[in-house]
Amino acid sequence: MSSSIQDLCRAIAQNTSYDAFAPALNSLQWETVAAYLQPFDLAAGQVLIDQGAQDRTVFFIESGALSVHLIGDKGQMQLAILNPGSVVGEGSFFSRAPRSANVVATGAARVWRLTGIRFAELSNRQPNLALELTMGLGAVIAKRLVNKQKRVAVT
Repeated sequence: MSSSIQDLCRAIAQNTSYDAFAPALNSLQWETVAAYLQPFDLAAGQVLIDQGAQDRTVFFIESGALSVHLIGDKGQMQLAILNPGSVVGEGSFFSRAPRSANVVATGAARVWRLTGIRFAELSNRQPNLALELTMGLGAVIAKRLVNKQKRVAVT
């Protein structure tokens, strides 16, 4: 599979969901951001995020779909299905709190991950790009929190 950031850019541009991640970055800016991201392929059923884990990585979905579900006293409850162009892991990215839900690939998927350490490097070297990503992620959280059913899907 190609590791071109342009495939992720297309997925983001085509995402029309209510909580779409839509930073104002052009292709050249995405190429710069790509140096701080790592593409990661998932197999069907592979866990991307474990509920309760202490991790700040945020993931940008290029292809495939991810299921977000909560494990509670009464078993497992699906909170959301996230599709290409969306993001996941944004809650812990900002809060540094443990992960609030499990995230599993529903089929083969490709995501791009941004760790806290790589974000700090991006912030130091490309502050305007880091700010635009931050604003885009913040907008996703704000939109998810407004929607009562999706409020718990902030991971």
